[in-house]
Amino acid sequence: MIPKFDVIVIGAGAAGLFCAIEAGRRGRKVLVVERNSQVGRKIIISGGGRCNFTNIFTSPENFISKNPHFCKSALARYTPEDFIRLVKKYRIEFYEKKLGQLFCRESSRQIVDLLLAECERNRVEIRTGSSVLKIDKQKLFLLETNAGSIECESLVIATGGLSFPKVGATDFGYGVARKFGVRIEPTRPALVPLVFDANGDTAKLAGVSIDSLVSTTDHEFRENILFTHRGLSGPAILQISNYWEKGTDVSIDLIPGTDAREFLASNAQSRKSLANFLSQVLPEKAARLLAPVQLADTPLNQLGHRELEQVGDRLNNWKVRFRDTEGYDKAEVTIGGVSTADLSSQTLETRNVHGLFFIGEVVDVTGWLGGYNFQWAWASGYAAGQAV
Repeated sequence: MIPKFDVIVIGAGAAGLFCAIEAGRRGRKVLVVERNSQVGRKIIISGGGRCNFTNIFTSPENFISKNPHFCKSALARYTPEDFIRLVKKYRIEFYEKKLGQLFCRESSRQIVDLLLAECERNRVEIRTGSSVLKIDKQKLFLLETNAGSIECESLVIATGGLSFPKVGATDFGYGVARKFGVRIEPTRPALVPLVFDANGDTAKLAGVSIDSLVSTTDHEFRENILFTHRGLSGPAILQISNYWEKGTDVSIDLIPGTDAREFLASNAQSRKSLANFLSQVLPEKAARLLAPVQLADTPLNQLGHRELEQVGDRLNNWKVRFRDTEGYDKAEVTIGGVSTADLSSQTLETRNVHGLFFIGEVVDVTGWLGGYNFQWAWASGYAAGQAV
């Protein structure tokens, strides 16, 4: 006899485990299969090991999708406050770092332990080191695994996107979608550092961080940028990477809130060199390298009005051309994925294949940096868990 389950979830990450918990709570017989040897590997490394598990300001506007309205239903049905109650139930201490971002005070493993405890409480079976080799569907779904065949009425794909292949990310979920005729929106790395088109001497600034306002045509973010050996990273760059298009410049205001032209003009009689003067508002290394090389050592009182204006414009509107992103190895998430046009926004079930669900990052819903993607995992897992 082939073992039969009401629900099989493929993928023991945030979305998969949460879906299993909700299904188990409803009395469903649930199995979670995970290819890796441990569950929640991406949870464990997230947030610098402290897991930015939600954002209290979560709203649909914090997400990117071909259909920006798709996420509204799930996000409304399972909110940050709902997950915070669960965290408090397990007496996990947490804090708000900034901008509504909530982190564990001790370790991200506490979130994994919470999920495992809830799985056990709701009689969810978990099999690690279990690879799914083949999926067929007649009346039931039949899965061939490296440990034998299993069957289920409802199959949930929670295998994530292509980001962080070092922790096991693959295109498995997209392959299942294609097999069953579910469309895929084009994918690309997101929340990812950007590589300079020509970096010149800026590699010397690797490790320097500057509070900046970074913008594209339609979006802007004010947080730190971080110089790397190849380009720029830091929260503001990761955020803008979701909207950056190859061939377009990114504008960076290095002293946001200050009119650099006025600032320089009001100090035009200073005898300090331009580089030394700029070090009052920028890190010293950055001040020297970001000042025009031919003017860096020239006293302000020897610079003409036009030269000061050019320097001011560069400070408030540094135009940067990037060649590419650092790719999926450095990306936190994946933009694109299973098309929302083929899914129910209420249940995450595919429209054409009864009993087949896609949740979490594998779906074409991508959140900003700051806990939003975890909240989508909880919300989409909850929505599917109520329906399977």
